[in-house]
Amino acid sequence: MTIPSFEGRSTQKAAVCHGAVDLRIEDKPIAAPKDGEAQIAMGVTGLCGSDLHYYVAGANGTFKIQAPMVLGHESCGVITALPASYAGPLAVGDRVALEVGINCKNCHYCKIGRYNLCKGMRFASSAKTFPHLDGTLCEVMTHPLDLLHKLPAGLDLPLAALAEPLSVVLHAYRRAQLQPGARVLVLGAGAVGLLAAALAKASGATTVVAVDIEQGKLDFAAKQGWVTGTHLLPRGARVSGLDALEVAKTQWEGLQKDEVVASVEGLAEGFDAVFECTGVESCMQLAVLAAAPGTKVLYVGMGTANLTLPIGPSMIREVDLIGVFRYCNTYPEALALLGSGKLGDVSKMITQRYPLDRAVEAFEDLRRGKDKDGNTVIKAVVGNLELK
Repeated sequence: MTIPSFEGRSTQKAAVCHGAVDLRIEDKPIAAPKDGEAQIAMGVTGLCGSDLHYYVAGANGTFKIQAPMVLGHESCGVITALPASYAGPLAVGDRVALEVGINCKNCHYCKIGRYNLCKGMRFASSAKTFPHLDGTLCEVMTHPLDLLHKLPAGLDLPLAALAEPLSVVLHAYRRAQLQPGARVLVLGAGAVGLLAAALAKASGATTVVAVDIEQGKLDFAAKQGWVTGTHLLPRGARVSGLDALEVAKTQWEGLQKDEVVASVEGLAEGFDAVFECTGVESCMQLAVLAAAPGTKVLYVGMGTANLTLPIGPSMIREVDLIGVFRYCNTYPEALALLGSGKLGDVSKMITQRYPLDRAVEAFEDLRRGKDKDGNTVIKAVVGNLELK
């Protein structure tokens, strides 16, 4: 492998979001690594739902862009430089995945290992904190050494970029505390939902039903063998509050009549766990209705700032509503899973690849859900397609 060099260069290209539907390829300075950091030539970055929210609306829920910000956080690359003082296990040329949440390491949550809850965390490409921390849709960046994870041998860089969404799913699955034989409902068959289904199936779930409004995504999940059934929801205008609850009730009635749900004894009363991966209010309400008494809802999807949930039905049926915010202590397991093949051929999730200078096209395709050739967008990656 030829290790990229940035010697003699002072600037690089990056995809910078200035606001709603205002993404520009701009010059940014190249930084040398400080003590405790490495310089990394970026491989590819997977585009995420939060990236799309920033691109479309200039905000993700209540997190609004206050200054131009480089997007992207599902990333991997190759170490190109290390500080002279470094004497650790990483070396120039190592292929690494970047865990992009930089926590304070000193607060209560950091000290007990739940660093995803650190109030001082700065997360690349998130407008939650200001000044914003730039993301990974660039040619080269510096990053803390302790948040770089060396890739298993043979794991391709684009596949390694899936470690970030898989980490979200692993964190949710740990919080669910499911046993083999569980019956799982996954709302949303985007990348996170598909990985949730794949992990559930690989972990011994006997029933995995995926729900989405796009038949192409459901067909993809079924073809990969990650689900035992799928259910297509009708498209409709987004509504909120009690209107959304009425939509959710109708959707649950339709799910209960679904052939797969009706054929499994007791499943019409609800699932052992519902992974809500859309962030759409009606789906977040549907999740409560579709959970069996005494089970759990995992709220993985984000994007709805304020919402109404049917708390009454959850209380009287002892359904636990569990928030899932990013992840912690997951990257080594996520990379090992991706390298092991236990989840199946998840590389097929990467359906579109774009060089950095076509980032706007990538976001527009993601926004439509189809590329220019009419192919369904499952996971689009952007960056240096030549880096191996």
